[in-house]
Amino acid sequence: MFPKSWYVYIAECSDKTFYTGISNDVENRIKKHNLGIGAKYTKSKIPLKLLYQEKHKNKSEARKREIQLKGWSRKKKLWLIGLKYSSINSTK
Repeated sequence: MFPKSWYVYIAECSDKTFYTGISNDVENRIKKHNLGIGAKYTKSKIPLKLLYQEKHKNKSEARKREIQLKGWSRKKKLWLIGLKYSSINSTK
């Protein structure tokens, strides 16, 4: 059996903030977030909407990218997602 790929994902929370995480099953992870059993940060911000994901060959690579993306500004994340900055309400 082949090892599962890992993914970095960016989801938009109900308050329009972004949550960045990693998973080897993004669809299931978003479902868990939306059931309130995901990360502590997202529990009060459901529902989440998946905006972006990128594939990595292993968990370590995905974690490194997650850390990088978490350091990015909202504007830079929007650029990555491919949305125009003005099309989403900005939060501070």
